[in-house]
Amino acid sequence: VQLQASGGGLVQAGESLRLSCAPSRKFFSIRSMAWYRQVPGKQRELVALYSSRDAPIYAVSVKGRFTISGDDRENVVNLQMNSLKPEDTAVYVCSFRGWIREFSDETDYWGRGTLVTVSS
Repeated sequence: VQLQASGGGLVQAGESLRLSCAPSRKFFSIRSMAWYRQVPGKQRELVALYSSRDAPIYAVSVKGRFTISGDDRENVVNLQMNSLKPEDTAVYVCSFRGWIREFSDETDYWGRGTLVTVSS
């Protein structure tokens, strides 16, 4: 299963971007979908996590600016990023946790990421 992220790009500070992620095949069931970001030399950071069973979780640094939304049936997760700052510059990686088939093990799947660059 491959996760394909899209929507990254180069924007100026204060502008918005919307990221989307979907798998190459549908999951039998999904527990959660999330966005992480990676900056060279730093640890991968959880940006936002979506689960249909609980309220979304956000990193403190993005709360109030980013909104995660998901559709378990369609296997799509989106990240609306507003009021972008230069420190949001990173490769954004999507991740799905779930069951690809009915009797498979619960597994984490990762996309390759999409680059977001915010200029000052």
